[in-house]
Amino acid sequence: MATVLSRALKLPGKKSPDLGEYDPLTQADSDESEDDLVLNLQQKNGGVKNGKSPLGEAPEPDSDAEVAGPAKPHLSEVTTEGYPSEPLGALEQKATSSLASYVRTSVFLLTLGISMILVLLCAFLIPCPPRDLHSTWSRRLGSQRGGDLSPLELADVNGDGLRDVLLSFVTSRNGSSAGGSRPAADLVCLSGMNGSTLWSSPLPEEVQDVTCLDLMPGSVAEVICLVTGTHKMLSAFNATSGKAMWTLSPNSLSNGTLAAPAVVLPDLDEDGVRDLAVLAIGETQPDVYFLLVSGQTGSPVGRPVKYSIVGVGNLIGPQVHITASGAVYILFGFGNIQAVALRDIFVQAQNRDSSPPSLQIEEPEWEKRRSINLSELIDIYSDGVELLQMVKMPDSNCSNLLITTRQGLVLLRGQNLTPYWTLSLPGLRSQPTPGYFTDDQTLDFLLQTQEVVGMKKMMVVDGDSGSIIWSYSAPCHMKETLTTSAVTSDRKSVFLFWAEGLSAAPPNSDVILAADPPSLYHLYLLHPTFPSILLDLSNATGTVTASKVGINDLWKDAFYVTRTTGPSPEGHPAPVVVSKLSLRWALMESQMVQLKETTPKIGRGELRRFLSRIKFVDSPYQV
Repeated sequence: MATVLSRALKLPGKKSPDLGEYDPLTQADSDESEDDLVLNLQQKNGGVKNGKSPLGEAPEPDSDAEVAGPAKPHLSEVTTEGYPSEPLGALEQKATSSLASYVRTSVFLLTLGISMILVLLCAFLIPCPPRDLHSTWSRRLGSQRGGDLSPLELADVNGDGLRDVLLSFVTSRNGSSAGGSRPAADLVCLSGMNGSTLWSSPLPEEVQDVTCLDLMPGSVAEVICLVTGTHKMLSAFNATSGKAMWTLSPNSLSNGTLAAPAVVLPDLDEDGVRDLAVLAIGETQPDVYFLLVSGQTGSPVGRPVKYSIVGVGNLIGPQVHITASGAVYILFGFGNIQAVALRDIFVQAQNRDSSPPSLQIEEPEWEKRRSINLSELIDIYSDGVELLQMVKMPDSNCSNLLITTRQGLVLLRGQNLTPYWTLSLPGLRSQPTPGYFTDDQTLDFLLQTQEVVGMKKMMVVDGDSGSIIWSYSAPCHMKETLTTSAVTSDRKSVFLFWAEGLSAAPPNSDVILAADPPSLYHLYLLHPTFPSILLDLSNATGTVTASKVGINDLWKDAFYVTRTTGPSPEGHPAPVVVSKLSLRWALMESQMVQLKETTPKIGRGELRRFLSRIKFVDSPYQV
C-alpha cells in the first residue's frame, strides 16, 4: 500500500535510498545516477524489476515470471520509469486521427486536380483576346484615280477590341450620280489586326469625310459611320456589315451641294437618336443652306434654312458649340466666324414660333454680338480666319475657341468670347495639334510654319500663356505634313510629325541638316520629358495624305495609321497604301536624334528604360 502511495505521489527528483521518499537536496545528483537512465520493466503484479525479485532473489517456479530471462510484458503493460503507460484508447484515437488526415489529404489532392483540369479546359476552350503583336502591317489597296481628298477613320467595327480602319478612295472616273457624271469611289474597312479587308461598299461619288459616332448615347447599338460626299451624298453605314442604313435624298439638296461634313446635334425630334445638320452652298449665288436631318431615318427635319453671308477665304465650320449654360450655337463662315443659334434654325425649318425647351437657352454674352442688319447672325471673329477648332478646358464643360489666322493664333474664351491670349506668327497654315507638354494640365499646341522653301519650323506653344516653349527647324519638302499626338498614362503627350532624315546636330544648334534625299520622309516623336531628343520611328517614300492615332485599351498601346499615295510612274495612277505602326514597339526600335548637347548627357540605357514604361490611354480632351 505504501509503495502504491509512493508511486502516486512521486515527483521529479531522486528517491531516498532507504524509504523511497522524495529528497529535493539530492536532485542535483540525479544527472550522475545511471539507475535513472535505465528502463525498468514492471509486471502486472509489480513483483519483478530488471528480472529480479524485490529482495534480489530468483523468482519462484510457479511465478508468472520466466526463469530463462527477463519477462516479456504485454504491450499494454510496458512502461517507462517515471512515465505512465499509454492506454489502448489513445492508440485508437491516433488511428482515427491518421484516417482523418488521410481523408483531408485525399480531398485536397482531388480538389487540386479538378482545379487544374478546369484551368486547362478554360485555356483551350475560351478564346483569349487577340494580342496586337507589334501592330505593324502595310496594305496596298489599289490606285487613286483622281480626287484630292483622303478621308480616314478608326473604329472597332467587329467587336474584337481593336480599332479598325475605314477609308475611301476614287476607283473610276466613269461613275455617275444624280446631276451628272462624277468619279465613283469605294468605302473600305480594313481589320486593325492584320489589314485584311472586312468589307467594301461602292459609292456614287468621291467622299470628303468619314466619321464614326454614337447617335444613341448610352445604348449598345452597333457603330454608325456617317459618310459625306462632295456633291449630294450623305449616308449612314452600319460599320459592322458595311450596309447603308439610310441615305439622304438628293432632292433635299436640289438648290446646292454639300460644303462640309455633317455635324451632330442634340435630339430634336425626340425619337431617342441624335440628329444632324448639313451645310450646303448655293450653285448660282453665294448663299448657304442649313438642313436638319433625322439621325434615325435620314429624312429632313423641316425645310432648308437659307443665310446670306459676306466673306472671302476658306470655309469655316460648321461646328457645334455648347456653352456652360447649355445654349447651342453653330459656327461657320468664309474667312470669318459667325454663329447662329440652333433655336433659330429649328424654328425656321419647322415654320413655327416655338422650339423645344432644350433649345430655348440663351447665352447673354453671345447674344450681345448679334448684328444689327442680320439679327440672326452673331459676329465672332472676322480677321483672316484660316482654321477653327474647339479646345476642351480642364474642369469645365465649355470649350474654348482656337482660331488660326494669317497673322497668328488666337484663343477665345468659349463663355464670353474674350481673348485668352494672342500669338503673332505669320505663315501658319496647318492646324495646331493639342497635347500636354507642360505639367499644368492645360492643353499646349504643336505648330509648324514654312520658313523658306524646303525648311519648316516646329514649335510648341504653351496653352496657358501663348508663349513658345520649344522649337527647332528641319528640312522638309513635303507640301503639307501632318502632325498628331497621343496621351500617356502620366498625363503627358507625345507629338508625332514628318520631316526629312535628320543627321546629328552640332552643339547648341537649332537647325538640323538633312541626311537623306528629299524623297524619303521620317516619322519623328517628341516626348516632353526629353525635349533635346527626337526619336526616329519609321520612314516612307510616298506622300502621307492622312494619319490617325488610336488606342489599344487592352495592351495600353497606341498605334499610328497612315494613308500614303505614290510614288507612281509618270501618267499612271498613284497607289494607295495604308500602314499601321505600334508606338510602344516602335519606341523600343527607334533611333535617337540628339538635337543639342545636355548636361548630364542622356544615355541610351536610361532612355530605353524610360520608354519601356510608357503606357498610352484615350485622349481626355476630345470635344
